[in-house]
Amino acid sequence: MATKLAEVDAVLVGVGLVGTMLGRELTRAGLKVVGLERGRPQFTVPDFQGPQMHDELRYSVRKGLMQDNTKEAVTFRNRADQVALPIRRWESFLPGTGLGGAAVHWNGQTYRFQDSDFRMRSLTTERYGARFADPGLTIQDWGVTAADMEPHYDRFEYLLGVSGLAGNIGGKKIAGGNPFEDARRRGYPTPPMKEPYGSALFRKAAAQQGYHPFPQPSSNLSQPYTNPEGMQLSTCMFCGYCERYACEHYAKSSPQTILLPVLLKDPHFTLRTQAQVLRINLSKDKRQATGVTYVDAAGREFEQPAKLVVLGSFALNNVRMLLLSGIGTPYDPRSGQGTVGRNYAYQTMSSVQVFFDEKTNINPFMRSGACGTVIADFVGDNFDHGPHKFIGGAYVGEVMTNGRPIEFHPTPPGTPSWGGKWKSAVVRHYNHTSVLNVHGSSMAHRANYLDLDPTYKDAWGLPLLRMTFDFPANDLRMSAYVTGKAVEIGRAMGARQVNGAGRKGPYTVTQYQTTHNTGGTVMGADRSTSVVNCYLQSWDVSNLFVIGASNFPQNASYNPTDTVGALAYMAAEAIVQRYLKSPGPMVQA
Repeated sequence: MATKLAEVDAVLVGVGLVGTMLGRELTRAGLKVVGLERGRPQFTVPDFQGPQMHDELRYSVRKGLMQDNTKEAVTFRNRADQVALPIRRWESFLPGTGLGGAAVHWNGQTYRFQDSDFRMRSLTTERYGARFADPGLTIQDWGVTAADMEPHYDRFEYLLGVSGLAGNIGGKKIAGGNPFEDARRRGYPTPPMKEPYGSALFRKAAAQQGYHPFPQPSSNLSQPYTNPEGMQLSTCMFCGYCERYACEHYAKSSPQTILLPVLLKDPHFTLRTQAQVLRINLSKDKRQATGVTYVDAAGREFEQPAKLVVLGSFALNNVRMLLLSGIGTPYDPRSGQGTVGRNYAYQTMSSVQVFFDEKTNINPFMRSGACGTVIADFVGDNFDHGPHKFIGGAYVGEVMTNGRPIEFHPTPPGTPSWGGKWKSAVVRHYNHTSVLNVHGSSMAHRANYLDLDPTYKDAWGLPLLRMTFDFPANDLRMSAYVTGKAVEIGRAMGARQVNGAGRKGPYTVTQYQTTHNTGGTVMGADRSTSVVNCYLQSWDVSNLFVIGASNFPQNASYNPTDTVGALAYMAAEAIVQRYLKSPGPMVQA
């Protein structure tokens, strides 16, 4: 039987990026807050220090910072008529765990979504007609615009100390920045990172072809920075151990470096780690959350009553928690009814290898998680889709994150996959190869969704989340088109050989692509097609807020973290300035 604890004003499920931000905003408003984190406590000192943090076998191969899938896995299948099986080894995507969550091991690539992303359904219809998008795509508007999001993006980027060059300040275009971005109120807080040699070759080639290269916005910092919370960050050392690793230098923005130490000093905040939340508890009429039930590391069960519940865990886990708690209506792909688990989307990735002669030294080991140069000419709706018969797009860039010895072995097509000839080819090409990243959008489709698995359970006896996903034909056409453009740029870089092709189906979980899992608790203005309103408040349980990439109705061309952070600040503002003064639904259904 669970031990019932004293009621608090708010309980946070997950103390990663979202949980830390909401904890800070709610305690600052005077609330007594408890944060429940399933993972262990971890801090820059002593946990993230070298040389152990540069252990490639531990962190890249054995996924040392990731969710323990011997206790809590996800099952997967491509189609609803298949039997899903548990993912027993993370490869395609890497859910983080531990204090700070996935924001500890992210790479720091920090982009704003565009207005055409937030209003995808209405703007696509307006520009191309109601029948342009493939049947079966369930794209929809978010219920917010880029202008709505701008102040929250701005605040989040100054919390992070993002390094970049703005392309549009107050409607004035800035040379060298992203000319396609929506207007922002001011520039980035720190200047762009230094440009690696391979990125410089990309920039020159892209510009020669009439595109608009700009430095990738980065939360690996270009110079020392003190954020508005008084946290001091250092300059990135380009050590090559960023994505999949924690930063030992205080140079990558993460909860530990930008906010968590401030929150932990607040007497209104209590952190409990190794606390596995089992469910959100509801009132008898299921219209109010009364708190959560969790199990600690010793196996003891507790009930934590709370007036307000904020669910801010990894996207997949947000969806699972609602399903386990009986909140909302699960999505049914046969009828198209129900919203929880609907519009699961991913990211459509491909790459182009650019092989140079031995006079061109790329030095891939001197990289950060987010340095590099990109173009946005094929992002979202920045180009005319009419002749191409697909929606969405991708950015293209020379944004290599590392040249680590176990993972980086570039060889041209036709090279044997093992033996002496393979070794010789790796030695020949290691320092003379660039990789172009094609980072594509993912459209929601009626057949792609999340639900509870009927067979497999976790270590606590609860059903695993089941993922049903394959790439929609729309996204494969998009990937083929944009990857072809990337191949052309690669050839213009002066390469001896270029190799690349668009993403092919079916989707597999055995090959790393990206950790950008989105959707399942999507936001919107219509409760029949969304789980939360535009303030991320549950339509069904008004004192429950669900925050994360699970709110995305479909996934855009860009990386999601900047938008997750902006959504968190937007929701926090709504809670503090509106909900606390008059608890209840902030939007009438």
